[in-house]
This record gives sequence, structure tokens and C-alpha cells, in this order.
Amino acid sequence: MASSALANSLLSPLNSHSPISNRTPKTLSLSSFNRFSLPRISRSPLVSTTTHTNFIANCASTASDSSKDETPIELRFPAYPTVVDINQIREILPHRFPFLLVDRVIEYNPGVSAVGIKNVTINDNFFPGHFPDRPIMPGVLMVEAMAQVGGLVMLQPEVGGSRDSFFFAGIDKVRFRKPVVAGDTLVMRMTLTKLQKRFGIAKMDGKAYVGGEVVCEGEFLMAMGSSE
Repeated sequence: MASSALANSLLSPLNSHSPISNRTPKTLSLSSFNRFSLPRISRSPLVSTTTHTNFIANCASTASDSSKDETPIELRFPAYPTVVDINQIREILPHRFPFLLVDRVIEYNPGVSAVGIKNVTINDNFFPGHFPDRPIMPGVLMVEAMAQVGGLVMLQPEVGGSRDSFFFAGIDKVRFRKPVVAGDTLVMRMTLTKLQKRFGIAKMDGKAYVGGEVVCEGEFLMAMGSSE
């Protein structure tokens, strides 16, 4: 009996005429649920419709301007300058076909430095054998081409070099970074770093590039005589 009375006392608020029990439950429609239950989320300015539209408009105008001002690719890149042409090179170097490996000099400081280029083409006589299925310029010929640019630096009256007694004496720390293939333009810079006229020895630093990337580098030793 005591437990029954306790249960009735606990349930009495639900059965009594309290303000809560007298309220009539309201039925919420789906429209009212959507209206009152879900908070409205405002859009961030970063993704606003106006900003997005402006972004698209700006991109469209930029693309339109670039298409109007775009220069054809054949006119976009200027040619290398010619400071020393092939005829002048032949007057300085004793090399001849097929071993003359410098086509043009584009920067020249006699007795100091020079930048020469070699246009590597499939018609070069070493490609049929190196290699028939993958034409790659031999590394030893890259070194030889760089040494010839060094010869252009040293075979000058200011330095005292003589083409009759100028020789490639040695190489050190040579590294081949990337293969040079037919169609590449090999750009070679040779710089005099040490000259010992008493012993007829010149030391030079050399780097060769294709498309602005180093493909070969090393230290070169030249033996040169006197024209006297």
C-alpha cells in the first residue's frame, strides 16, 4: 500500500489540473518547423555571389586582354647575339670539320671569359653511332666544346697564347648533369681563374647549359706557349 501511494503521488502532477496538464499540445507543421527551428545561416563575404561574379568577370577580362596582346611564339624569343661569328672563330681556333664545336660567341672578354654556343643537330656526325635509337651528345665532346671556348679566351695577344702551342692539358671535377640531345642549344661559359705565364699554365672554370639548366661543369687546365 505504501508503494502504491508513493507511485500515485509521483504521477499526480500529470493527472492533476495543473497549468501544464491543461495545455493543449500544438501540432507543428513542416513549414513552421522550417521557419522557427532552423537558424538562418548568413553567407560569408568570401563566397558571396557578388565576389564570385566579380572574380569570374576579372578572369574573363584578363584572358581577353592576354589573347589580344599575345605575341606568336616565333616572335616571342629573340635570337642570341653574335659577338664573334663562325668566320672569326675559324681565324682564332685551328679546329676544322668535324671537330669545330663552337658555332658562335655571344659574350666575349678576351683573356677573361667567353660564352659560346653549339647548335646540336641530328646531322652531327657522332649521332649515327651515339646512339642510333637515342641521339645523345657524347660527354667527351661536350668537354671538348667547352675547351674550345676556353681557347677563344686564351688565344689572344693580351694573354700571350699561341694557336701553334696551345693544348688542352687536363680536367678535374667534371660532372654531367643531364643528357644533351639533338635539337638542343648548348650554351658554354668559360672563365679564367688562374694564369701562370711563367709556366704557360691557365686554369679555367666551365659550365654548359641547356635551357638555363646546367648540363655539364668542371675545371679545365690549359697549356699555352708563346708566339715568340
